Amino acid sequence: MPGVPNSFQHLWTPHRLVYIQNGQQPAEHECPFCLGPNGSDEDSLIVHRGEFGFVLLNLFPYNSGHLLVCPYRHVSTYDLATKVEVDEIAAMTQQAMKVLTAVSKCHGFNIGMNQGEVAGAGIAGHLHQHIVPRWRNDSNFFPIIAETKALPRLLGEVRAEIAEAWNQVN
Repeated sequence: MPGVPNSFQHLWTPHRLVYIQNGQQPAEHECPFCLGPNGSDEDSLIVHRGEFGFVLLNLFPYNSGHLLVCPYRHVSTYDLATKVEVDEIAAMTQQAMKVLTAVSKCHGFNIGMNQGEVAGAGIAGHLHQHIVPRWRNDSNFFPIIAETKALPRLLGEVRAEIAEAWNQVN
């Protein structure tokens, strides 16, 4: 009933409507991981481009600096990736960990891939690996009580800092 208070906080996210209307999976020709490399690094949130894949910030991050590593090729699961794609994804993951540690002083990482829509992949048609930086005490009452995640930095600032450090950190 309109105007009746309840215990839920409402976050208005009209940009998510495209996923809801399309069964939460974009058509292959609208795949953000295929379209992203065609745009500027700033607009696509890309921090590094490799030969077979690239690294970008997650548009809907769990934590500041939440990165995704993707092959350029539209392939859905890890077992369909070629050896050179797998090798580069692994190397970019290692470099991302080093860069995030240097830039954000994180204490650990959650790294993983959700393979397929049933496994929770937000974009199931295009392989991508999550690298989520974690800090001691990064949990607070917001996600637990308020079901809200507070992110302390803007995506553009984080992207610029990680991209600048990418080739400087060994």
